[in-house]
Amino acid sequence: MTPKSTIYQFDIDLSDIDRGVYHSAKLPVALHPSESVDFMLTRVLAWALEWSEGISFSRGIGSPDEPTISVKSLDGRCLAWIEIGTPSAERLHKAAKAAGRVAVYCHRSAEAAFLQLSENGVLRGDDISFLAVDGAFISRLGSLLEKRNSLQLSRSDERLYVTLNGESSSCALHERRLGPDK
Repeated sequence: MTPKSTIYQFDIDLSDIDRGVYHSAKLPVALHPSESVDFMLTRVLAWALEWSEGISFSRGIGSPDEPTISVKSLDGRCLAWIEIGTPSAERLHKAAKAAGRVAVYCHRSAEAAFLQLSENGVLRGDDISFLAVDGAFISRLGSLLEKRNSLQLSRSDERLYVTLNGESSSCALHERRLGPDK
């Protein structure tokens, strides 16, 4: 018998000062048995930090041709393609052709992933955002995770401030481009 996904609930309050976005949401998130808690938490942070009307998670592991997170217009066009981890250069090439905005949130071996992707010459690499989230920061959040979670996020001046279930932490959130300007 295949193990079932575990559902986590997040009550999110977002203050993204850098983008001028303020939003509150209730977000149920499924943790697939083959997915790490760190990956799932990075998905949640990316969802919040990329929030705009039309944002959604993909249908899951059974949908490999879809972005991990996307923003779609009312007529179904893909406005933003967001990946977590280290997608292949080919996947980012596909994303660059399909969406106006492409972003990668990496929580593990970010510098190695950035160099690998940069050296592979990704289409429109100078337009693709690469955001490194400190792995130790994500692991700390994982230690605070409960089935029902209260999550306050604030981004200001390339710094991410998070309060998860009453415990606060912060980390740098540097955005770089995969193109020649690096």
